[in-house]
Amino acid sequence: MQSMRVHSCGGSRATPLRRQTLRVSAASGKVNVLVVGGGGREHSLAWKLSQSPLCSHLYCAPGNPGTETEPNVTNVSINVTKHQDVVNFCREKRVGLVVVGPEVPLVAGLADDLQAAGVPTWGPSAKAAQLEGSKVFMKDICRKYNIPTAGYDSFTDAGRAKAFIKSLGAPIVVKASGLAAGKGVVVARTVEEAYKAVDDMLVNKMFGGAGDELVIEEFMDGEEVSFFALVDGEAVIPLVSAQDHKAVGDGDTGPNTGGMGAYSPAPRAVMNDTIFKQVMDDIIYRTAHGMAAEGMPFRGTLFAGLMIKDGKAKLLEHNVRFGDPECQGLMARCDSDLTEAMLRATTGRLQDVELLWKPESALTVVMAAKGYPGAYSSGSVIRGFENVTSAKVFHAGTARNAAGEVVSNGGRVLNITALGKDVAEAQAKAYEAVKQIEWADAYYRSDIGWRAIARL
Repeated sequence: MQSMRVHSCGGSRATPLRRQTLRVSAASGKVNVLVVGGGGREHSLAWKLSQSPLCSHLYCAPGNPGTETEPNVTNVSINVTKHQDVVNFCREKRVGLVVVGPEVPLVAGLADDLQAAGVPTWGPSAKAAQLEGSKVFMKDICRKYNIPTAGYDSFTDAGRAKAFIKSLGAPIVVKASGLAAGKGVVVARTVEEAYKAVDDMLVNKMFGGAGDELVIEEFMDGEEVSFFALVDGEAVIPLVSAQDHKAVGDGDTGPNTGGMGAYSPAPRAVMNDTIFKQVMDDIIYRTAHGMAAEGMPFRGTLFAGLMIKDGKAKLLEHNVRFGDPECQGLMARCDSDLTEAMLRATTGRLQDVELLWKPESALTVVMAAKGYPGAYSSGSVIRGFENVTSAKVFHAGTARNAAGEVVSNGGRVLNITALGKDVAEAQAKAYEAVKQIEWADAYYRSDIGWRAIARL
């Protein structure tokens, strides 16, 4: 098993940690847990957290047909945009830990309101969540605290944006600054394509208010790696690495998606000890220190999307939660009590946390609806879950019809996650399970993990 211990980037905290009283039953020593969200990431979190002997019962809001089949898990209908309703539910059910899965509630300040009500919550404040909610904010933090990233500028005027593009040439990257469900990024191969992206986002409002401001940055090539850490102010626990496949087609071709599959760990040829240390020193520590210095210390799961070339990593983006579909593999590999770890972390005791990891590789294949990431239909029946024995099926975009059958209800619908002695064995097990799912409208890539397997 691999072990990850707490690290600190030194210095004093910008603000003292709130010390909270856990809502633990004196009789049982257990807590009720609430997971906010209903996708594949949240299914995997609920699956892992509910296995803890400290978890009395786990609630998912809203959850999905997969979470409701997990032992000791109940789906609940709460409008998570109404924060007081969430607070009231936590009080009623004596919830002692809330884990917020998606970015939107975090950017909206759900963690702030829960913490203010005395409910231990894993997830950053709204101010700290700007690292994902505003690409301009994130890039400005990089510039101020010398975090390696692509050169950039930000724009609210289409004419000035196009003049900047013309001065740099192509390839070039155009990003909507706000939240755009992972779709607000265009890697333009020509200047004309970049101009079109500016018009689509800034003028035609393809992504609504998320495109009111753009980040335009230099193109970086290399190999992408997903890097995660638990952060509590300036204390950090690095997690294991992963790589995902964003392109919709085999061979990493076609338009980008929210992710068509992932595997963990990244090969040592990509993420070795030297690069790991550089990522921690130059990116994770500097981000944690910078946010604390700005008076908005980051407490939650920090994702760093990396581009690695010639043995050096640069930051592509920060997210403020577990990645999806990377989280599914991380949960499959985690060999520690995650509920206990998050309880300690939410009460200022990250230094007491040690996470162990299974040595096996994990691989996740995303089964999507035909047509995704473009137009797709929902409502087709999915069967065969009981046939799967070689992998774990996490539901990402499913619902139940009037007859109680599981049906598709999104673009990315199922996440098939398997463990193996290496990525090739994990891949074989995952695709064996994919073939056992009976779903006529399914689309999936046939080569998830191909780069890692080529290195074996």
